[in-house]
Amino acid sequence: MTTYPFGMSTPATGAATLAPRRSSRFVAWVRAWRAGLVPYDEVADAIAGDEEHLVADAPGTWTDVPLGAALPTLAKLSPDEIRLVLPAPGDPRGLPGPGDFAGAALVAGEAVVAGGLGLIPQVRSHTSGSGDCFETVLWRVYPLPANAPAASLSLPGAAEAEAELAAALAETTAALTRLDVAQWRPELAGALAALRRPDGATDLPPGFDPRARRLFARAAVLDRVLALAGHAAPGGAINNYEAQQRDAALRPLTTACRQALVAACNAPLRP
Repeated sequence: MTTYPFGMSTPATGAATLAPRRSSRFVAWVRAWRAGLVPYDEVADAIAGDEEHLVADAPGTWTDVPLGAALPTLAKLSPDEIRLVLPAPGDPRGLPGPGDFAGAALVAGEAVVAGGLGLIPQVRSHTSGSGDCFETVLWRVYPLPANAPAASLSLPGAAEAEAELAAALAETTAALTRLDVAQWRPELAGALAALRRPDGATDLPPGFDPRARRLFARAAVLDRVLALAGHAAPGGAINNYEAQQRDAALRPLTTACRQALVAACNAPLRP
């Protein structure tokens, strides 16, 4: 039996299910394709996985089209023109100025900047005639202002983002230990422990160096952990005051995690 920090031994590391943001997978695989490191035929399937992905408002189209049919729109872009942005209220770094795209990206919390276009994933829920529920992902395309600044401005590189993530993780772990998080959210405690041993199951396509891969693997797990932490503890195990303390403890880590994902996915590619 393995013993984790916070005085618990548990398989609750399942709370850190590896589920990276859709925009991060989009950027990583499209950049690798444009660098000639993966074939076009693999890109749409790698991005979508088991989901159905459609694209709305792509140039030259009049209706929603499958993701694979819209990717040729990006065929003339270089890898460095395709960037991940993960904005948040008060932190719009990476967004190309105000406008419809910036507003929608802030609401979604994630987006892709691809040359003169911006793409944002929207999850749509459906119910079949037999009552089965399923989801599709719609990528909505936005034209960007002609004078939009480069999305990479003011964003940290992989080395800086890795150092900031490690410092924020240590600070947050200490804060949650003081809050006795294991008593009211054992899944969160176990998942935080798993962050020290990312298993590489969440990976980037060819072309990314070891630092970017390591950073992405850790940040992708952490992103899932933070999504878990944002939900109310089961059984009313946390009151409003404790929730405020939790949110304050997690805020620096949330910021560092977003910037780590951005830095990893936007890192320079190598053959």
